[in-house]
Amino acid sequence: MAMIARRIATLLAVLTVLTVGSLALVSTPSLAQTGGQVPGDSLGSTSDSQFWREVRNGMAGQVSTPNARAGVLIQSEGDNWRSLRNGPVSTYGSWVLLGAVVVLAAFFAIRGRIRIGHGPAGVTIERFKAVERFAHWLMAGSFIILGITGLNILYGRYVLKPVIGPDAFAVITQLGKFAHNYLSFAFMAGLLLAFVLWVAHNLPHRSDIMWMLKGGGIIGSAHPPARKFNAGQKILFWLVMLGGLSVSLSGIALMFPFETAYFGKTFALLNVFGLDLPTDLTAMQEMQLNQLWHTAVAVFLIAMIIAHIYIGSLGMEGAFDAMGSGQVDLNWAREHHSLWVEEVEAKEAGEGTHRPSPAE
Repeated sequence: MAMIARRIATLLAVLTVLTVGSLALVSTPSLAQTGGQVPGDSLGSTSDSQFWREVRNGMAGQVSTPNARAGVLIQSEGDNWRSLRNGPVSTYGSWVLLGAVVVLAAFFAIRGRIRIGHGPAGVTIERFKAVERFAHWLMAGSFIILGITGLNILYGRYVLKPVIGPDAFAVITQLGKFAHNYLSFAFMAGLLLAFVLWVAHNLPHRSDIMWMLKGGGIIGSAHPPARKFNAGQKILFWLVMLGGLSVSLSGIALMFPFETAYFGKTFALLNVFGLDLPTDLTAMQEMQLNQLWHTAVAVFLIAMIIAHIYIGSLGMEGAFDAMGSGQVDLNWAREHHSLWVEEVEAKEAGEGTHRPSPAE
């Protein structure tokens, strides 16, 4: 029995020596070839801060998933995006909105409501047909909801959440997100329909020069002549069309992420004028720029529409009727759009129709 035990011990010792020797023979060349690093260009015993600097700068690693963007451990531009969104964009945006309200309040306090100079005529003239009013309210109604839900995303956590609590805020924001996404298509439909209906009436005309020189009637005692849309309304039209198109495109890019390259293509076009803008933007950088642009343009449009709502309701007597019933008082029309009234009356005279006068 003792002899068997000694033979087993000897055999184990031989196997141990052979195993250690084999490992030494295998590992020594590897250490000499890699300099102490783990094969595969990964860091082993010589790990230093250079690796983490590269990671911090957005170096992409290898991943086994189809999403190659998952290989980026740290996306540094995200810090810049968050700083801009929560800093200048939010701050200046609040100033723009507050400034619009303050200016309108001051204007109302100084000027008051713009009344019909000769009083209501008691006779109306059709200003907008049903399809025109439908286009306006489709665009306007959806934009109001888009504006409120968008402002909630930007400012809600600071303004609304402390008032109603986190649970109610979460529910409202989630519902607002759905409304924002789906009603955006109603806004785009209204925008397109309004463009088709009114673009011909919003082209420049020589009467716009006099309207601008008189400040739309603020300078002087008489309202300057204007066609169906005056110069101020034409400016509003093109700002809404171009701004609405821009905010729609950026919104589509946000709803369907990583599918567009608006800014890379736009920068390439601008570089024709001697600019040196980057054109090789990553998909994530495109998304960040889309979000910042979407917010900035939307805030500008909201401030502008606040002024439009003021003029069309409290600011001017008889203005709301244009988009309410579609019929406006004849004296109001002659004061604000005299050239358009002349065109309508000339057309009616040629067709043999008769419009009752105020005396009738």
